[in-house]
Amino acid sequence: QVQLVESGGGLVQPGDSLRLSCAASGRTSTSSRFMGWFRQAPGNERQFVAAISWSGSRTDYADSVKGRFTISRDNAKNTVYLQMNILKPDDTAVYYCAVAAPYYRGSDSGRYDYWGRGTQVTVSS
Repeated sequence: QVQLVESGGGLVQPGDSLRLSCAASGRTSTSSRFMGWFRQAPGNERQFVAAISWSGSRTDYADSVKGRFTISRDNAKNTVYLQMNILKPDDTAVYYCAVAAPYYRGSDSGRYDYWGRGTQVTVSS
């Protein structure tokens, strides 16, 4: 089992930045697994945002966040980050951290084994 705890959400204005963190713990190692961020706005399906390989050498982003968001991880701290810049009202959602199934690298939420409870990000003037 893996426990994931997200933090760093909040209420910001358009154009502002936020940095989300996701701390992992538990008996199951996240070693060699991709980790990802997803988001879900009210009335919408959960949407892929970004994912990162164990080494950090590979990252994938949704088109809607490319050039604005950056995913990174610190394996020594078992933590994944999502730096979000130039935030827009459309970025408003609950953001979830997740651990991919072994050997999976992609954006299908159904292929992620463990999930955090989420952190709310609201972008509004």
